[in-house]
Amino acid sequence: MRRRLIALLLVLMGCVLATLSVPFGRSLAAARQQAMFVDRLQDTSRFASTAQQATTSVDQEALRDDVAQYADLYGITAAVIGRTGTTWAISGRPVDLDSQRAAERIRQALAGHQSADPPTIWPWSEEQIVVAVPVVRGEDVIAVAVTVSSTAQLRAGLVRDLAALAAADLAALLLLVAVAARLATWVLRPVYVLDAAAQRIGTGALATRVGAPTGPVELRRLAATFDGMAQAVEGAMQRQEAFVADASHQLRNPLVALVLRLEAFGVGLDDSRREQLDLAREEATRLGAILDELLELATATHVPAARLVVDVGELVRQRLQAWQPLADHRSVRLHAPATPGGPATPATPGAPVEALVDAALVASALDAVLDNAVKFSPAGGSVAVRLVSEATGVRIDVVDTGPGLTGDDLAHIGDRFWRSPANQNVPGCGLGLSIARALLDATGATLSFATAAPSGLHVTLHLPGPSRTGASRTGT
Repeated sequence: MRRRLIALLLVLMGCVLATLSVPFGRSLAAARQQAMFVDRLQDTSRFASTAQQATTSVDQEALRDDVAQYADLYGITAAVIGRTGTTWAISGRPVDLDSQRAAERIRQALAGHQSADPPTIWPWSEEQIVVAVPVVRGEDVIAVAVTVSSTAQLRAGLVRDLAALAAADLAALLLLVAVAARLATWVLRPVYVLDAAAQRIGTGALATRVGAPTGPVELRRLAATFDGMAQAVEGAMQRQEAFVADASHQLRNPLVALVLRLEAFGVGLDDSRREQLDLAREEATRLGAILDELLELATATHVPAARLVVDVGELVRQRLQAWQPLADHRSVRLHAPATPGGPATPATPGAPVEALVDAALVASALDAVLDNAVKFSPAGGSVAVRLVSEATGVRIDVVDTGPGLTGDDLAHIGDRFWRSPANQNVPGCGLGLSIARALLDATGATLSFATAAPSGLHVTLHLPGPSRTGASRTGT
């Protein structure tokens, strides 16, 4: 956008510069030519006056000498031609009086009109300046005084003038480039600030504000409006999260009481009614799980992170040990991480793989991912966990052999309360991966999803590496 604005400003400024430079260049050329023409006209008029008074042979000889000396001194061809075509005086240089321009000027002079300033001569034109003045005695034109001047010196001077003008235009254009760049930066800086703030808010940083940027007053008003909108959105989100947390917390006690009453109703019931009671207990238990996850999600959104250098390999091994009993119960095999390292940056065997994260938050997020993987893997399936060290940090890959998701479903996974239509019969409420993402966001990590081959889901936890030496270390 900045380049387009600079280009637009340069086009406009270039048009203004051309509008000023072209007439100025024409005026320079016209002024040089006018000065030369007036000088030649004065010389030719002097020859015409001398020829007018040359009534004797002595005077005519003086005229011829004057014309010859003039040609020798200035290198300008001169001649005095009688009305009948006879030559009264001519310079020693060859004179092409039969050229179209010279013949036209002589014919006009014989008609009693002296030559006018010719059209503008430019550097690429090799035309000569022909000036013809009639010689009049009484009321009759008896001869014509003619000078034929080369325009090489005129064109050379004009080249110098136009080169200086072009250099001045180039310097002005460079200055305009600098001015356009500064002007574009001044105009677009608030736009860039707004764009960056909108992106941060889009990633969940609702506390982002633009502040008081510089720039045009319209963009400053837009920045103030944006801050007001961001503040309103943040307030609405805080109220929503507070409501979810409060509602989840307040509903737990009535739910516990309801479960106790259902247990009390079970005394003395026959088998048919006990089956209905068991279904009610299951729904109450499911409702309790949903309330627990809602409360955990609301807490994860605002949980403070204590980022320390953590041995991720040890953390993953501990979590796998914790989930091994449930995996055995479901007949799902857990694969422990192989030797840490990656294809780009292999790690030394036995060396710790470190990341700068909050160990508790990463452990909770990994629990949610493992819970999802074990839950959707069929009996006899497996969940593979790989630990890879990368240049920017550490990657934990969790790949299950469940039914997986289609491309459209991958765009929604991790959304709150979203569940794949093909897996509605699996227990859950669709909050586990949302909680994992919120926990990882709090510690500077990210979560991504992909389809595993030949089937299943591939979940990746991207953890940032240690950013400074001497950082505090923690165990798991």
